[in-house]
Amino acid sequence: MTVRDHRARARLRTAALAWFSCVVFAGTAYAQFSPIPIPSKLSLSDAIALARARNPSLIAARASADAVQADRITAGKRPNPAVTAGSEGYPLFESSRPGFWNGQELTVRIDQELETAGRRKLRTQAAATRAEAAQLDVQNAAREIELQVRRTYLAAVLAQADLDVARNALSEIDKVIALNRARFEHGEISGAELRRLQVERLRFVDDVFGAELALKNARSGVLALLNAPALDQQVELTEPLAEPVRTPAANQTLLAQALATRPDVQSARRAQAAADTETRLQRALRTPNITAGGGYRRQEGVNAVVFSVTVPVPLFNQNQGGIARAEAERRAAAARVTAAEAAVRLDVQQAVNAVETNRARVDYIEREYLNTARETRNIVLESYRVGAADLIDFLDAQRAFRDTLRTYNRALYDARVSQFELAAAVGQSDEQR
Repeated sequence: MTVRDHRARARLRTAALAWFSCVVFAGTAYAQFSPIPIPSKLSLSDAIALARARNPSLIAARASADAVQADRITAGKRPNPAVTAGSEGYPLFESSRPGFWNGQELTVRIDQELETAGRRKLRTQAAATRAEAAQLDVQNAAREIELQVRRTYLAAVLAQADLDVARNALSEIDKVIALNRARFEHGEISGAELRRLQVERLRFVDDVFGAELALKNARSGVLALLNAPALDQQVELTEPLAEPVRTPAANQTLLAQALATRPDVQSARRAQAAADTETRLQRALRTPNITAGGGYRRQEGVNAVVFSVTVPVPLFNQNQGGIARAEAERRAAAARVTAAEAAVRLDVQQAVNAVETNRARVDYIEREYLNTARETRNIVLESYRVGAADLIDFLDAQRAFRDTLRTYNRALYDARVSQFELAAAVGQSDEQR
């Protein structure tokens, strides 16, 4: 085999290896960075899981927490040593110069700054506490985004329910129009009544258009929270609008749980702890660091060892400004903890109020109006078909039944959302709900 053949084989192996590496890297990168696809049928739990993986605000919060974690690594590092090499006294510009090694003073030394007053430990502790607070901020961002997904998802379910009501009402009108057209052909009614019913149909058609638009917008809102590439993707929302309403626990129990588990409260407390540690660190900075050094010196053929210690004198600057700033930030952090706890108390109380009121509202509508409106509509419809009721009575009964269903759907939505808001206010996860 010639040298040219060997080179050709080598080039072929190199090209094949490069191609294989590109394929493997592309496959790995796609598996790592390609977003999770959005299915055609989307449950509420699926939407929440997709939001956790795809929502850009939550991804940004995680990246910010990673940046704070990087600061923690930096805080634990010691100062770097300094290496100095110097030459003095060599008569470079003299005509008769001595040898380089023995004709001057050569110095090689290493200096190391030594931190005092435990400032490295305090700095590391403050950075670790801030990193914990950042992770809690990520959890709080996830809590808020999940609540937003639940609200938006259920708003789309409500829009679908309203669309079903509008379509059913239009279908009833079309049935009556077909009946009246046949009655008109047989001379049982006048053309004016048929035309009036046809004109009234426009209102029901307009309701369908409005409900379709609301559903499209609500579905796009869900897809936007999931960071979908196409906001007009057709997805079927499988979660029902109605769900058994749970009886909330006692207010004091819920409040205690919220104050213990809410990530925003925990983050504020960790930030307060970090501010306390930072205050101690700023006080430790009043004590200056010590720089110790040592090395080798050769002066005109004589070898020697050198040592030095440098101690700054805190005569003018004793870090008064840093201490004052840290004290102010510590007071601000304590106030933020108080504000966060007050906000939690309000969230829990308002959520409990909403759950109780909306549950009573759903029960009242079911008990007093829903069946009554349906029965009234059916009775008037049958009476109209046999001629015992006029057109106005039928239209009024149909509109009343439609409005009752809409109000009932809205009550179901509010009751379900109030349950979501109570869980978010308490800080419950999906497993705890």
